[in-house]
Amino acid sequence: MPFGSLGEFVEALEQRGDLVRVKGPVSRDLEIAEVTRRAHAAGGPALLFEQVPGSAMPVVTNLLGHPRRIAFALGTDRIEAVAERIQNLVRLRPPAGILGAFKDLGGTIDLLQTVRALAPKRVRSGPVQEVEPPTVDLDTLPILRCWPKDGGRTVTFPVVLTRDPDSGEAHAGIYRLQQYGPDTLGFHAQIHRVGANNLRKWAARGERMPVAVVLGADPATVFSGLAPVPEGISNLSFAGFLRGAPVDMVPARSVDLEVPAEAEIVLEGYVDPVEQRVEGPFGDHTGYYSAPEPFPVLHVTRITHRARPLYLATVTGKPPTEDSVLGKAVERIFRPVVRLVLPELVDMNLPEAGLFINVGIVSIRKQYPDHPRKVMHALWGLGQMMFVRYLIVVDDDVDVHDLGEVLYRVGLQADPEHDLELVHGPVDQLSISNPVPNRGGKIGIDATRKRPEDGFPRPWPEEIRPDPAAAAAAERAMRADPALARLLSRPGP
Repeated sequence: MPFGSLGEFVEALEQRGDLVRVKGPVSRDLEIAEVTRRAHAAGGPALLFEQVPGSAMPVVTNLLGHPRRIAFALGTDRIEAVAERIQNLVRLRPPAGILGAFKDLGGTIDLLQTVRALAPKRVRSGPVQEVEPPTVDLDTLPILRCWPKDGGRTVTFPVVLTRDPDSGEAHAGIYRLQQYGPDTLGFHAQIHRVGANNLRKWAARGERMPVAVVLGADPATVFSGLAPVPEGISNLSFAGFLRGAPVDMVPARSVDLEVPAEAEIVLEGYVDPVEQRVEGPFGDHTGYYSAPEPFPVLHVTRITHRARPLYLATVTGKPPTEDSVLGKAVERIFRPVVRLVLPELVDMNLPEAGLFINVGIVSIRKQYPDHPRKVMHALWGLGQMMFVRYLIVVDDDVDVHDLGEVLYRVGLQADPEHDLELVHGPVDQLSISNPVPNRGGKIGIDATRKRPEDGFPRPWPEEIRPDPAAAAAAERAMRADPALARLLSRPGP
């Protein structure tokens, strides 16, 4: 049964004992963020702050800050179950010439058709338009200030809706929005994002871009706002796939866009392509403050909301944080899509400590010389994987989630003279190590075993493995001696 709204999901979490109501007053300036960070660090529940001075709206944080809540939000008890649903659709198989390519294309078409069948459904009205204040005043919203040196209060978890003026296709993305005043926000859509590309198209026409900002939607719609869905599939259709039911959409009151009918709050307005203003600094997922730089300005011309809305927020910072947990969920769910392009890929790991997009580890079924390099370049050309700065390729028998094993393979099996692939290209706009913004170096590390066909003249040594008979004898000795069994079952020093 899909959750139709944020409120439904919050209620379900409370019934499961995975949400805590904070009844006393907590300030939206720094205090809510501090409580949320501590709750997340403790692996704690979602939080509902009932009293936020200066606003009548309660604030929900840490909503999807644990894998168990993400899985529950998507109607399962395991995040991997969602990936399995996608895998069943795309019917992954190894390549088999032209015929095999057409069969793989058929898998893609199955995914497209299934997701499109769950495309958003237009309705005439919805709870999100129950109330329309006579004037726009963003100060009535409990917008958070998360870090001491932030440039101001910032909307941290909005689903921002824009539209391609050429194709008419709507897009949902999550871009932070710094508050400048009672009716203006910074539009922090980075240059590589679809929202920024849509703005460039509106600018080419000499027109303002209509924008709708959704503050609090059903969890599948929120998750889809940050999901790297394949080209040709809308985020809102993908939300329908995750929910197992289409998202009801209602026409916005003042812009040519549709918004989720069951959402909590919607801001309607426009971005003028020729207007910019300095945005930031802002404490970001890097663990550093982002540099103040010019970004477009979003003018809010209308607000609608439920009669008793909830305000959804998140808190970014150095991992582990809610957004890093969400990033890991995206990695697991979209692995089948990556494997559709690279069927030789066995597993992948984008470690939380690597900020999700800075470090990537993949295992492959190596088949020919320079195969790892082919995989590196294919991944760098795949959506947001272009931002990965350090990409490690290992053999298919290596557990990519065992970082100790991965470092062992890198240190032992990668020769810096022959096994490094240095390239240059686009990097994340928030990256701090590259001297020039948005451009920098990336390195691939081939940590696979080397063979003569790889140009490796020396015989590769045989790995040390226990003697099977000795291993069986050790098992018998442990069963016969409980004290020895207890000793050997203890964690190592």
